[in-house]
Formats: sequence, C-alpha cells, structure tokens
Amino acid sequence: MAALEAQISEWRHYVGRSRGVQGPDVEELEAHLREQIDALGGAGLADDEAFLVAVKRMGAIDALSREFAREHSGRLWKQLVLTADAEPERPSRGLTSALVVAVLAALAVHVPRLFGLGAPTGEEGTFYLRNAGLLVLPFLAGWFTLRRGLTRRQVLVTAVPFAVGAVVVNVYPWAPNSATELLVVLHLPVALWFAVAYASMGGAWRSHERRMDVVRFTGEWFIYYTLIALGGGVLLGLTALILEPVSPGLVEPLFVWVLPSGAAGAVLVAAWLVEAKQDVVENMAPVLTAVFTPLFAVVLAGSAATYMVSGFAGEFHRDVLGVFDVLLVVVLGLVLYSTSARDPARPAGVLDRLQLVAVASALVLDAVVLAAMVTRIGDLGWTPNRVAALGLNLLLLVNLARAAHLSVRFLAGRVAFHRLERWQTTYLPTYGLWAAAVVAVLPPLFAFA
Repeated sequence: MAALEAQISEWRHYVGRSRGVQGPDVEELEAHLREQIDALGGAGLADDEAFLVAVKRMGAIDALSREFAREHSGRLWKQLVLTADAEPERPSRGLTSALVVAVLAALAVHVPRLFGLGAPTGEEGTFYLRNAGLLVLPFLAGWFTLRRGLTRRQVLVTAVPFAVGAVVVNVYPWAPNSATELLVVLHLPVALWFAVAYASMGGAWRSHERRMDVVRFTGEWFIYYTLIALGGGVLLGLTALILEPVSPGLVEPLFVWVLPSGAAGAVLVAAWLVEAKQDVVENMAPVLTAVFTPLFAVVLAGSAATYMVSGFAGEFHRDVLGVFDVLLVVVLGLVLYSTSARDPARPAGVLDRLQLVAVASALVLDAVVLAAMVTRIGDLGWTPNRVAALGLNLLLLVNLARAAHLSVRFLAGRVAFHRLERWQTTYLPTYGLWAAAVVAVLPPLFAFA
C-alpha cells in the first residue's frame, strides 16, 4: 500500500501542475483514479498493475500522463501511455515579453527621482527602501499575468496587495529612525511575493501542487538571481576600474543609475530563466540539496549541542538572536526547496535522515532562541522588533515540529512522502499573513516608532 500511495502521490503532483486543473478538480480526479484502482484490484490485478491500467483509462489527462512518462522513462507504465505521435507542445519561452517588462522595471526604479525623492543609492534612499518591492514585483506579477492568462477577477486579486502595500508604506506617518519602518522594509517584499505567487499559480491558490511549484520556482529564481548578481557585480566593478583613470566622474553615476536598474531588471530575467530552463535547474536542485543538507545538519547539530552543554543560551544578545533567526529562516528555505526537489516515489534514504537531523537541531535552537526572547521581553518589555521576532520564531517552531514528526513517520514507513509535502504547502500561507500583519498592523500598534 505504501508503494501504491507513493505512485498516486506522484501522479497527483503532475496532474496538479496542469493550468487547467484546479485544486477541487485534482481531488475529484484522484477519487476517480482510486475507484478505478479498487475495481481493478477486486478483479485480481496487483496494485502496480491496477495503477498502470487506471492511469491509462484516465483519458482526460492522457497528456499529463505522457509528460509524467517522459520524466520517468524507465517506468513500465510508459509503455501504456507514451505513443509515438504524442509529441509535447513546445511552450512559448516568452523571452521578448520578459525583456520588455525587465526594461520597464529598470526604468521604473528611477521614476521617483523625477519627483525629488532622491537616488536609490543616495542618503535619501528611505523611500526606495520602503518601496523596493512595489517598484519591481508588480512587473513580475504582471508578466506572470500575461503568461498564465489570468481572468479580470484574478488580475484584481493580484493587484490588491500591491495597492494596499503602496498606501500603507507611503501614508503611515513614520517617526525618525523608526523601528517599524525597518520591519516594513524587511517584510513587505515577503508579503508581495505571495501576490506574485498567486499570479504564477494562475490563480489556483487552493492547489497544493501549485504551491509546491511556487516553492520550487522561488528556490530556482534565487539561484539564478544570485548568479546574475554576482556576474553583474563583477562587471560593474571592472567597468569602474577601467573608467576611473580616464574619467573619475563617471564612476558614481554608473552605480547610481546602472546598479538599481540592473538589480530590478534581473528579477524578470531570472524568472524567465526559471521558466525557460526549468529542466536544467531541476537537475541542479537534487545536487544542491545533497550538498547543503549534510552541511547544515552538521552545523546545526553541533551548534545545538554546544549551546545546550555550555549553557550559554541565557547570554543571548539582540544581534546574536538576529543571526539565529536568519539561520532558522535559511533552514526553512532548505527544507522547503529539498522537499520540492525530491522525487515523491523515492524511498527514504540517507538525505532524508540528515534532513531530520537538521530539522531536529533547528527545533532545539528555536526553543533556545524563544526562551531567550521571552526572558528579554520580561526584563525589557515589548518592542516592535521583539514582537516581529517572537511571531516568526513561533511560526517556525510549529512548522519545524510538525515537519519533524512527519519525517519520523515517513522514515518509519508509516506515511507517504506526500504527507510531508502537503503539510508544507498547507502551512506556507501563514508566513505571508504574518508578513502582511507586520507591515499593516504592527506600526500603528507602536505609534510608528
């Protein structure tokens, strides 16, 4: 039964990725598939045979079945559903539209300068820090809107978070050196990324499979954007070194104008690369998780043991707590990305055990951090930073605890891997809701200080 559940989970994942299939449709199709399997099993077929025949009978999703077969060419059921005349459509790569939107985003970051709001890299860059996500991410959402063919209602749903965010960050009366303003700078892009995710899912936000696709896209986008940023940084540095002996006055405009535009345009270019070169990055993903999962497991386990044995946890200061928060967020990202990159049908292995070690160690560290935060709040009172950090750590604690529990059951063979996937995709929106609460609710609570 475990093997059959794994096959059904993998089939469901592919069905859910179809643009024309919504979350409830997947549930209905899965119920129909299970009925077919039960009937075939009652007729004397083994589980594997029943699954193969049932998938073949699902005529409405033959195209998806053929795609599934191509991805798993060694599977027996490929012979049942892959036909010679069933070549896949070549998707539009969208390079032209991506470049056009990238240029628009690159120009948009300089529009506020026309209204005397300073340069993005200058001393008057507070406006740009607050509005960084609003100046770039709407273009990415718009590009996905065009590619996914969203309806008017879906376009409106996508646009609302950007409109609300623009009003909030630019109307709120921020105090000088405001801590809540800095929190908004950090949390607004996170909240807006969920609006981009809605557009990239084609509005099918109820689909767990589409949510996992967003996780995969985010990880791959981050990889490409980092590579572009590194290459662009080297190019700008070399250009500055070349121009400085000839005309030192050109170096500063180069960074003031080119750097912000390049950073904005690269957001769209990286997204297009993920869409166009998805197979390349999907091949990289298992390699990256295989490299970083053991490293993080060792570092986290060693750190947790050190703090527990030394008793240093009570001496945490604000900066140290901030470092640990960043580390825990990175661990969450690694867990999500490794989950999205894993073949659901693959049996539990060494990497799964190492990931459990990393998650368990992160849980210990999160508990230590929470204890230190509660102590600081008891001694020094509530501040915006402490509220935001406490909320984030509580969210991480719940997520990691449930992930660890499901991982233990998966390693013991009691549940299929899709249960762990389903938990992550179900819990994911809570981070977006918390980020939105930090942006919209926390500043008034603390008088915008």
